[in-house]
Amino acid sequence: MTEKIAINDTLSTLNSIINLINYSIQQTNNKNLRDQLVQSRNTLEDYQWQLYLIAKEKEYYIPAAPAGAADIEQVKNSL
Repeated sequence: MTEKIAINDTLSTLNSIINLINYSIQQTNNKNLRDQLVQSRNTLEDYQWQLYLIAKEKEYYIPAAPAGAADIEQVKNSL
């Protein structure tokens, strides 16, 4: 397994875990559990951001191009 594959797989896994934690936050009615889940999510998001920056720097991950003004206006109008 190459470094590129490992980093991209880890980013994908982190995205999935963060989504699961977000779902759990929405569903829990226990304040202590919710607070712990929020803290865990925030920690994972920080780790995800750091790994994203490494992947971007090494050109393992190329982000989507920014939306143009016409695209932004179209979304605004549809909302």
